Amino acid sequence: MTDYGNQGEDGDGSGILIPLHEARRARLDIPVTFERRELDQILRLYGRMVAAGEWRDYAIDHLKDRAIFSVFRRASEIPLFQIVKDPKLTRRQGAYSVVAATGTILKRGHELTRVLAVFDKSPRLVRI
Repeated sequence: MTDYGNQGEDGDGSGILIPLHEARRARLDIPVTFERRELDQILRLYGRMVAAGEWRDYAIDHLKDRAIFSVFRRASEIPLFQIVKDPKLTRRQGAYSVVAATGTILKRGHELTRVLAVFDKSPRLVRI
């Protein structure tokens, strides 16, 4: 059972319930991080893409409001993709999203596995 605080996102008592661990994180300014299982899934995908020669470098940022796993073709470039965990969006669109270099959100959802499926190559019919 999850404990919920009675404060809104802004602490204004607006009646929006948020889990207490999120309220504590916000109060203590603890950065959002990827959990071990989440990082395992992301690094498994990263390993496959490196083996395919598509990705070469990555960076992990733990910010106050979100965690970002950025993927690069070369370290000196802008990220090709960003895998973002934003706990504030958990109840709405979902905490996870994949963002392209142009800023376009490719996929968003509540489950990391489904969001990362955007990188799966689906077989296409080729006519000869």
